[in-house]
Amino acid sequence: MADTAVSGALVVGTDGLARPAWAATDPLLRAYYDTEWGMPIRDERGVFERLSLEAFQSGLSWATILRKRAAFREAFAGFDPEVVATFGEPEVARLLGDTGIVRNRAKILATITNAVATVRLRQSDEGDLAAYVWSFRPAVTPAPRTLAQVPTRSPESVALARGLKARGFVFVGPTTMFALMEAIGIVDTHLVGSHRRGTSGVWS
Repeated sequence: MADTAVSGALVVGTDGLARPAWAATDPLLRAYYDTEWGMPIRDERGVFERLSLEAFQSGLSWATILRKRAAFREAFAGFDPEVVATFGEPEVARLLGDTGIVRNRAKILATITNAVATVRLRQSDEGDLAAYVWSFRPAVTPAPRTLAQVPTRSPESVALARGLKARGFVFVGPTTMFALMEAIGIVDTHLVGSHRRGTSGVWS
């Protein structure tokens, strides 16, 4: 049986589950959508990893980043902020020679800069990176019925971007921060009718 479209926004797979078109065909994206995207991530390392990968994704497809995620984790010490914060020019040179990741010097340096800022944030009154990012959870979440209705930024993502920049983070624009908020469950932008809508436990 072939997948069937529903309302031009969702596709019902052969398993009977409705997904947006971007998650309906590629097995990697489908698995990511079904099991991970939009589920709550509340630990510092997990948020730092996703913050870093969102920066690397800029200008590229998310599928590209997913296919390289294991290599990214190996290259960046499992995204342990304390370790990444110690990276210097030898590590930068190693990363620029690593064909398993996206070899972009500006994004590599941004990841190191953000690791330093993450470690520094622990000493603030705002708690660690995860606590700070989650403090920007809005009062309500969007309820899009089509991909065109999915926001690309929000007042909260603008405020989060501004706050992170003030605390030494880079590559944290409002659009990138909204994508982060979607990925880690702070907002639920699963399309109404998707089998994942409301499954995170954060939003009913």
